[in-house]
Amino acid sequence: MELRHLRYFIAVAEEKNFSYAAQRLHIAQPPLSQQISALEVEIGAKLLDRKKRPLQLTSAGQVFLEEARLVLAQLEHAIVQTQRASRGEIGQLVVGTNSSIANSLLPEMLRTFRDRFPNVKLVLRELTASEQIQELHNRRIDLGFDRLPHSHQQDANLSYLPIVRESLVIALPTTHPLTNQAEIPLEAMADEPFVLPSPEIVPSYTEIINLCQQAGFFPKVVQEATWVITVLSLVAGGVGVALLPSNVQNLQRTGVVYRSIKGVNLSREIVVVWRQEDSSPVLHEFLNVIRELTASPP
Repeated sequence: MELRHLRYFIAVAEEKNFSYAAQRLHIAQPPLSQQISALEVEIGAKLLDRKKRPLQLTSAGQVFLEEARLVLAQLEHAIVQTQRASRGEIGQLVVGTNSSIANSLLPEMLRTFRDRFPNVKLVLRELTASEQIQELHNRRIDLGFDRLPHSHQQDANLSYLPIVRESLVIALPTTHPLTNQAEIPLEAMADEPFVLPSPEIVPSYTEIINLCQQAGFFPKVVQEATWVITVLSLVAGGVGVALLPSNVQNLQRTGVVYRSIKGVNLSREIVVVWRQEDSSPVLHEFLNVIRELTASPP
């Protein structure tokens, strides 16, 4: 049985006449009659009462007509959905996020993409940068965000698109005397206790240390923390000051103020990263949104 046999039967059942059905289908009447007879033999039941004029469906024919229409309707639905999927209009995208991108560009990315593709399911997974790379290789996420690795450290199986460059700011308790300055030279922090965030949050522990040493001192680290919110809580509690990526300024934490670093600063380039061989239309539509929002080249 082929789909054309269903279409033939539906035409005959609706026209109640072989001649009219043949004209509608643009085929000759004898082959059409033969196809319907063969269909009845294959099913093992009479579908049409040929003795009546106009033709009448048997009880079995009425059931088969309903089911045949459902089959063709489901096929049409499958075709439409497949075409939509090929255009990236439906499907699912699993996005790895971290605090840097969540505090800066991610909200606008999500808002724009959802407006354009409301039927795509977006799944967000909060992971450290290193976890995102691992989950990309494991195919558990479709794209993530990381700092741009040095050229010799880049994975040949991944693609990287730079989207934003961010520098560091100083986070201070509101009661700190230096909060009256708009910019603070890093050397002014020489005698301050430091709350040092995880290397997953800032460029790296070593680079922070080197930056401070360039300013003439070695930071007095009194506490380390994994997440930004913990660092800010410690700063608000007067435990120490912190150097954090500039995106942290989007987090308004009571008891904390942010100040720019005067003079030499440390910056890093944030990239969106995905599997190079991934041809998912949904993924590439999301990348197009990112390129538009960040004016990044293809």
